[in-house]
Amino acid sequence: MRRWFTFILFFLVINASNKALGQSYRDDVARTLRRQILSEAAWAIKQQPITVTAQSSSRSAGDKHDFFSEGDYWWPDPQNPSGPYIQKDGLTNPEIFVAHRLAMIRFSRIVGALASAYKLTGEAKYVSAALLHLKAWFSDPATLMNPNLLFAQAIQGRFTGRGIGIIDTIQLMEVAQGILVMEKAIEPADLKLIKQWFTDYLTWLTTHQYGKDELNAKNNHGTCWVMQVASFATLTGDQKMLDFCRERFKNVLLPDQMAKDGSFPLELARTKPYGYSIFNLDAMTMICQILSVDGNNLWTYQTEDGRSIKKGIEFLYPFVADKDKWPFKKDVMHWENWPVAQPFLVMGAHAYQNNEWLVTWKKLEHQPAVEEVIRNLPIRHPFIWLN
Repeated sequence: MRRWFTFILFFLVINASNKALGQSYRDDVARTLRRQILSEAAWAIKQQPITVTAQSSSRSAGDKHDFFSEGDYWWPDPQNPSGPYIQKDGLTNPEIFVAHRLAMIRFSRIVGALASAYKLTGEAKYVSAALLHLKAWFSDPATLMNPNLLFAQAIQGRFTGRGIGIIDTIQLMEVAQGILVMEKAIEPADLKLIKQWFTDYLTWLTTHQYGKDELNAKNNHGTCWVMQVASFATLTGDQKMLDFCRERFKNVLLPDQMAKDGSFPLELARTKPYGYSIFNLDAMTMICQILSVDGNNLWTYQTEDGRSIKKGIEFLYPFVADKDKWPFKKDVMHWENWPVAQPFLVMGAHAYQNNEWLVTWKKLEHQPAVEEVIRNLPIRHPFIWLN
C-alpha cells in the first residue's frame, strides 16, 4: 500500500512539475511577444474586412465568391506566348494573380493578432473587431468565400484549378485557432454560422478529388493537408477526422517522408531545399501541437526504426541556428530570407522544455516582410497555440 502511495505521489509531483514548466514557457513566450501583440492588435482593430469579393481576375473560371490563385512557378512559354504556361520550379512568376491569397493572409494576420491580444488581456473589444472580419468571410452573403478551393493554383492553358492549390488555405489555420480562443465571447448564432463554413469546407476537403489528390501527395503538400484538416476539425469537433489525422501522421507522414537521420529527402531534392525542409518541419510540428492529447501524444511517438518529430527538429536545428553549416544546395530564391522565428522552434521548446531552441527562436525575425516567407509561414501568432 505504501509503495502504491509513493508511486502515485511521485506521479502527481512530476505532473505538477511538468505543468509548471509548461506555464513557464508560455509566460516566457508572452513576455517576448507582448509588445508585438499589442502593436499588431492596435493596427488590426482599425481594419475593415477585405474578402475574395473585393478583387477578381478575368482568368478565373469561378465567380466572385470563389477563391482564385495561380501556380507560382508557371510562366508564359517564350516559344508560344499565347499557349499553355511552362514550369520553372522554384522561380515565382511575378505576374500571377495573388490578390485573394494576400487578402487571406491579411485576414489571418488580423484575426491572429486580435485573438492574441484577447488571450493576453481578456478585453472584449478585440473579439468584436475580429467578428466583423469573420462574418464577412464566412456568413455575409454579399462578401463570403465559397467553402471550396475549386479554382486555386490554376495554370493558364492547362488547369482551371488543382488539388495542389489546397495548400493556399493554410492561412486559415490561425483564423480557426483564433476562433477557438475567442469562441466563449462570440454570440452562439454567429459562432454556429462560422463553424458551419468550416464544416462545409472540411467536407469538400475530404470528399472532392482535389482533396483526395492533396491527401495523397508525397511531400509537404500531404503534410499540409493533414495540418489543415487537423486544425479545422479541432474547431468543428470532428473526432473522426482528428483520429484519422493522428494515424496519418504516424503511419504515412513520418515513415514515408522522414529519413532515419531526421531529414526530408523529398524536400532536399527541390530547388529550394532549405526553405522547404523548414516548411515541412514546421507543418509536422504543428500537427503534433494540434493533435497531441492525453493517451495519444505525437510529441513522444516514434516509428519502430526511430523516426520522430524530435529527430526532425534535432536534424534541422543546427542549420537554423547557423545557416552557414547547411551542407546541401542553396535555395534558388529567397535563400537570404530564411530562417525566421520558425514555429518548430517555439513549439518544440515548449514540448521538450528545450531552452536552447527557445533562445534561438527569440533571436530570429518575428515579423517577416517578404511575401514568399509569409506565404510559407502560416503560424505567425504562436501565443494562441500554446494551451
